[in-house]
Amino acid sequence: MRRLALAVALAILATVPLWVGSTYYVNIASQILFYAIFALAVNVLAGYAGLVSLGHAGLFGIAAYAAAKLLTAGYGHASVGAGALGVTLVAAAAFAVLALRGTGLGFVMITVALGQIVWGVAYRWISLTNGDNGI
Repeated sequence: MRRLALAVALAILATVPLWVGSTYYVNIASQILFYAIFALAVNVLAGYAGLVSLGHAGLFGIAAYAAAKLLTAGYGHASVGAGALGVTLVAAAAFAVLALRGTGLGFVMITVALGQIVWGVAYRWISLTNGDNGI
């Protein structure tokens, strides 16, 4: 019964762009979904694993920049999603190698440092990110 309810909810969610009408509301709903997934990831990491990450937004930014660069290069949405996911997984694996060496406050400080490194690169790598003007 629970799987059926989940399948119905996902089917309704998939048809939202068809019956909403305005692209504005589809855009807002997409942003809400992205931030909900972001919050869910932080909740799983902190609540279940007991690891507080303050650098999560760095990975969110890497995924966003990868998706934006692939979209502006003319790739389709499915390949953009797969490409951004791949880039983010590689970055997350590199972060994990460094971050999982620390525990407790050390882990928190390492994740803060990694998040700040991503911010610094995004801010200063003008040819890739267009700096503080954004893509």
